[in-house]
Amino acid sequence: MAAYAALVSLMRIIDDIETHPSPPISLDNQQVKSLTEMVTFLQEFLESYKSPYEYRDEADPLEILIKDATHAVEDVIESYIIDTIQLSAAATDEQINCIHFYQDLQNVIEKMDLIKKEVTVITTVKEEHKRKVASDDVGLRFSSTDEKKHLMVGFDDVLLQLLDRLTDGNTSRQIIPIVGMGGIGKTTLAKGAFEHKFIKEHFDICVWVTISQDYNVVETLREVLTRVGGSSSSMDEKELEVRLHQCLWGRRYLIILDDMWSIDVWDRLKFSFPDCSEGSRIVVTTRMSNLAAHLTDSYSVFKMRFLDEVSIEYWEQIEENLTSIVNSEEDDYCLRTLKLSYNHLPAYLMPCFLYMGVFEEDSEIDHAKIIQLWVSEGFLKSIDNNSLTTIAEQYLKELVDRNLILVHELEILGNVKSYKIHDLLRDLSVKEAEKQRFFHILSDQSPQGLISQQRIVIHGSTSKEKILNALEYMPHARCYLVFGSRKVVQFPNSRLLRISHAHGSLSEEEYSQLNVFRLMNSRYHRLDTYKKFVIPSSIDLLWNLDTLIISCTGNFTAPIEIWKMYKLKHLEVAYGTLHLPDPPSADDDGIIMMENLEVLKVVKNFNVIEDVVKRIPNIKELSMRYEGQLIDKMNYISCLECFSKLESLMLYTNSTDIGKYLLKINFPPSLKKLILGLPSDFEWDDILPTIGSLPLIEELEVCGGRFRTREWETTDGQFQSLKSLKLYQCGDLENWTVSESSHFPRLIKLHLIFINDLKEIPPEIGEILTLRSSELNFCNESVVLSAKRILEEQEDLHDDQVLDLQVDSKRYSYGER
Repeated sequence: MAAYAALVSLMRIIDDIETHPSPPISLDNQQVKSLTEMVTFLQEFLESYKSPYEYRDEADPLEILIKDATHAVEDVIESYIIDTIQLSAAATDEQINCIHFYQDLQNVIEKMDLIKKEVTVITTVKEEHKRKVASDDVGLRFSSTDEKKHLMVGFDDVLLQLLDRLTDGNTSRQIIPIVGMGGIGKTTLAKGAFEHKFIKEHFDICVWVTISQDYNVVETLREVLTRVGGSSSSMDEKELEVRLHQCLWGRRYLIILDDMWSIDVWDRLKFSFPDCSEGSRIVVTTRMSNLAAHLTDSYSVFKMRFLDEVSIEYWEQIEENLTSIVNSEEDDYCLRTLKLSYNHLPAYLMPCFLYMGVFEEDSEIDHAKIIQLWVSEGFLKSIDNNSLTTIAEQYLKELVDRNLILVHELEILGNVKSYKIHDLLRDLSVKEAEKQRFFHILSDQSPQGLISQQRIVIHGSTSKEKILNALEYMPHARCYLVFGSRKVVQFPNSRLLRISHAHGSLSEEEYSQLNVFRLMNSRYHRLDTYKKFVIPSSIDLLWNLDTLIISCTGNFTAPIEIWKMYKLKHLEVAYGTLHLPDPPSADDDGIIMMENLEVLKVVKNFNVIEDVVKRIPNIKELSMRYEGQLIDKMNYISCLECFSKLESLMLYTNSTDIGKYLLKINFPPSLKKLILGLPSDFEWDDILPTIGSLPLIEELEVCGGRFRTREWETTDGQFQSLKSLKLYQCGDLENWTVSESSHFPRLIKLHLIFINDLKEIPPEIGEILTLRSSELNFCNESVVLSAKRILEEQEDLHDDQVLDLQVDSKRYSYGER
């Protein structure tokens, strides 16, 4: 919810000031204590708060009151920060009267205190009501101290009935539908049985699969088959059906088919579930009475009553409005029922779900991008000293697990690359966000004067005139998200802006109008330009900037002041390079440890000396290019191995000297991904054993260079964690010897490009059980033939595990499986 997000954001601001080595302002300790106590209290209240407005079209006045009061505190603090920085940068004798700031802050604190008192009354009444209910309901409540469960009236009795039906000794396969309206507790009941210890012991196989409205029978069959221990690679629907039937035959199985909407899906699945007189059971949860009747006789149907005791008042509302829901448009009905999923989210996940609505309909949502934005927004709450990036990844997984977003694309190693959100769920997030004033999508129909909006979303379809007119009236905006080809080069009245995410390349003239480097409240800036520009020396005035991404093919030079940016977490020049000067000496202006910096891409001729490593000790991703005029006999990478947390390294160079220095250093043992692009005369023979001994290396790309001995022979113990291997234009490699498949025990993908001298791919590669993909681009015929032999051998040995072979002998040529 927007109110909860605002409270977390305020604590983020206070923490940023308190932990910064050179904060722009100082806060009064007593005021910080008061704010912390109030914010903590209100957060805890909202975490258990059930709004009486959650199923209405208007926002909850109490939540809006909390949100607006919290934003008012942010306005006071951030305005004072900006005024202080600007005055300091102007180098005048004028000073800001801090007394006025502390008084203004005290005024908004007192307003928050009034809200706290109001909430205290609500909480007291609620507790009294709960005690009364408890005294009236002694003996009827179900509880568990072993695990967190919903309190359900009669849940024990219904669960026992279901457990009895599942284990009643009848040896024939039985289908047990659980039918009822959306949100009534069907899934909760089924899960209660599915997770019961007795059920786990009774059945040989227990599988849970969610069907939903947008079902895919092939994917469902594949998922069930995978979970029962079979493999489903490259099978069609009929083959999957037969294979699953074989895997289940002779075994007592329990299959839960959750949220089934269509008779058709059951008619296509049912032949996969054999009746072999072992007492197997299939439980189907559905809202559709006709589907339940189609599945079995009326005796076997579990017709759900209202179970959720905590939400009795809500169910009374639903009953009263049931007719209007049924008679409404189909999409509107779906939105109402989907809203159950949103309202049952924990408070910390609500802002994350709402945020998914900022992206355009049907767009792919990049995994890294959404994490960067969430972290910079400030509505993620720190937990157990985990990084905010880790927390963001956990929250994305929770949204996927709750079926509120979908994993759209996976990388070859199984990491999520992008997500999508269903149109109706996106409509829900947009509707809720607009209702709570969490964000506003600017359109040609938007009214004027949206002065209270915190986040403005601009899609490509919005007219330029509408954008220019609207931006004049948004002084409180903290975030501009610009998608599509729409260009926004100026953010007027946006002194409080934290985030600008803009797509669409800017010309030199347009960039001259860009004011992002003058926005002292900045946290995140992404901008595209096809003209080179100068990063100003005043960039260090952006005291809280954590992400700067510039998409441009030019070469940029960072001012030395960039070494003062303590909060910087991600610094990237995509498609171009960034020259980073050596840090200033300690005598110049003291040392600021940039301990938050984790991503640095792409830096040109980066001098990795001891002082640099000390300044940025927590680098995880580093991309470097060495080209042009290099200082003779200078080892630019002498301290590379000292980056003890480095996980991903990309190094490209046309310098023979850099290649020689690579042979003299050790790589950090923490490396998981390594990309090396080296001159054609660099010899791989001596460095590959060193790389192979890295314990965590999963991805390896080697480009250029040559093999002096014309051979590559791996030995025992090398590349034990490697999952992806890419060789690109490596010269003079004729013989590649792999004596055993244990040399690459976890290899998933092999990719060869312009490997023209190689006689064959080692046949032992085909014996690697994990290998799933082999891609050949512009390789000679003998390599292609050896790959096809490996494919044929795998097909003979493993009917259900076939290597995916893709061959490109010409540009835009053929592929085959």
